[in-house]
Amino acid sequence: MSLALDRPAAATDSPQDATALHAREYLSFKLGAEEYGIDILKVQEIRGYEPPTRIANAPLFIKGVVNLRGVIVPVVDMRLRFGLADAEYNGFTVVIILDVAGRTVGIVVDSVSDVLELGSGQVRPAPEFSAAVDASYITGLGTLKTGDDERLLILLDIEALVRSPDMGLMDAEPF
Repeated sequence: MSLALDRPAAATDSPQDATALHAREYLSFKLGAEEYGIDILKVQEIRGYEPPTRIANAPLFIKGVVNLRGVIVPVVDMRLRFGLADAEYNGFTVVIILDVAGRTVGIVVDSVSDVLELGSGQVRPAPEFSAAVDASYITGLGTLKTGDDERLLILLDIEALVRSPDMGLMDAEPF
């Protein structure tokens, strides 16, 4: 199963480039009981989970690599990356294929929920706290109201997370 996303090309894909007056679209996904959101402009496609080919001496959170139409794509299990309990891979488990800094990377998540549009009034600044996710990778908290219920969406700067040195997926930036 694969879902390619048709999206317009953006002049910039950085969360910092968005003005406070414009709504942004996020792909929401679940890891355990928490719901996260990433900029939809970083998403290339969504695929069903297939066990990747393991790479020797890779960190545990890197599940391995897959061949995606001739491109070798590293696959990161976000549960393991965030220090959560191991997940049981099932029919809902998906790999989100990202285009980050010209590199294709896959992230394994428990399930994908929605594509959501959040206006500036729905996004709160990221709190400073100790959590499984380094707060420097959280761009804010999105609030979604449906009837009497309110959902919180943890908005991730997926590019900063994937490019971080501890992930080991990108070459070091030259001085």
